[in-house]
Amino acid sequence: MQRAAAASVTLTGNRKNGLSSHAIDDEIAPSTFPAPLILPNDDLSNDPRCPPQSFRSWTREKNRNKVTPQRNVLYVAYPPEVDSDVGYIQTWCNPNPNKTSMSGTCSAPKIDDVVLYLGAFYHGMQVKSLPTKLRFTSWEDDPPKLKRASSKMKTKIPTRIGLACQTECIGIRARPSPDDVYPAQLNLDDILEAAIEILPEDAYAILLLVNHDLYEDDDDEFVCGRAYGASRISVISTARYNPALDGIQEVEREHAWPASHCQSYIMKCIDASDSTKRPKKKSKVDSDLNVQDDQNATSPMRAALLAYVNTPPLTNSSPQDIITGTWLARVCRTSSHELGHCFGMDHCVYYACIMQGSGTVIEDVRQPPYLCPVDLAKLLKACGTTEEAQLGALLVFCERFPKVQLFMAFAAWIRAKRLIDGGP
Repeated sequence: MQRAAAASVTLTGNRKNGLSSHAIDDEIAPSTFPAPLILPNDDLSNDPRCPPQSFRSWTREKNRNKVTPQRNVLYVAYPPEVDSDVGYIQTWCNPNPNKTSMSGTCSAPKIDDVVLYLGAFYHGMQVKSLPTKLRFTSWEDDPPKLKRASSKMKTKIPTRIGLACQTECIGIRARPSPDDVYPAQLNLDDILEAAIEILPEDAYAILLLVNHDLYEDDDDEFVCGRAYGASRISVISTARYNPALDGIQEVEREHAWPASHCQSYIMKCIDASDSTKRPKKKSKVDSDLNVQDDQNATSPMRAALLAYVNTPPLTNSSPQDIITGTWLARVCRTSSHELGHCFGMDHCVYYACIMQGSGTVIEDVRQPPYLCPVDLAKLLKACGTTEEAQLGALLVFCERFPKVQLFMAFAAWIRAKRLIDGGP
């Protein structure tokens, strides 16, 4: 798998697109870029025939939009404001207290920080906040009626909420949350329609963030986001990344990336699976990368793990800055993934990579924040930047959050990789 992936980086085998020589060696060290985990019920485990997308395939993709002088801006649309006539839907952003594992209210991450992260991740692109303000408003003339439930007055959930954007108001379907984690959910497809409506003429792509829980079809419990790359649009919800929901969602905090590559944790997940089948692909992580036993202390994965364990862990009683910072890190990771689809990148099957598919929030936190060599080559080509410049920008951002495990682990991974590549 590692050799096949290395062969997929360039068109001719020559060193191109600002990649370091280390990034395209015939054998890329698993202590820098380990193979995907492919644990039971992971996206790749459930879909082992997911086709790979090499750099060559990506360059020949007919539906891929190229960055041009006329369309070269990545826009981030802030979560819609809420009109007073539908002020009750603001409470839909608050999880049911019976479903949370933390007392009090967690402060949501600042969207300005998401914009800054994406500016570093997609270095070479202009990344701006969308100047147009979106507003949730009433879709019907009559306000929703109150109904009595369990001796309390409770607002009935309307079938639609209006989303006012530029020249029109789009109806957004709403429904009660089937798992009762949030009071109600909004329909993802309708919000994607709004993203198309607000797409600026100079936009390469747009990311629309919402704080409400989302669903895509009647069979969904929830969905975190979606991108339609050819249409230049992506939407993500911050709701399910709230650390207060880690308990109910069975998110493994102790073995989030990079500790997700611990061999004992991998075997524990396999042994605990209800399925009698092992993953159809054998991950090289099992034999090649037990980061806890890695004697090469300078390897990027080893450095990331050491930074991870030496940073205060997220607990239910953590200070607010750690909780909010962890929430931010999760939103940044998914935002960079969804925008990657707008650059024509398919789900990655070569390495553990930010562009891997993910079917659950549990799997989300196990995945790395970096791009593998195959997908990094695509980004550098599209954005017209270099690996050194991109990693440098990401390092500056991560160092702003010294109490957040993911950012500190990513910073350590970057420093170690730059040393291997002969950088500062």
